[in-house]
Amino acid sequence: MLIVGIIIGIGCMRRSKMDIIIEVLEVAAMGVNKTSVVYKTNLNFKLAEKYLELLQRQGLVENRVDKYITTDKGKIFLEKAREITSLLEAQNQTRLF
Repeated sequence: MLIVGIIIGIGCMRRSKMDIIIEVLEVAAMGVNKTSVVYKTNLNFKLAEKYLELLQRQGLVENRVDKYITTDKGKIFLEKAREITSLLEAQNQTRLF
């Protein structure tokens, strides 16, 4: 998604909060520690911690013995977020042409 924007010359695009949440939920689906979240989502430790806390408060991620894992509620949210993001990207693509 981000790489495509750079390749076609749109420029450097920042990730939205929703993009970051989606990435964290995807990574946590495998059951990972906080360090893995940092590396796999390309966030700094402080930001990763804030997103993990937010997702825990919302019941989308659980912390089980130093492993973060996406809950069933989180998986449903992830599926819906992907659908919405996909629809918005398709709409933006039609505006470019």
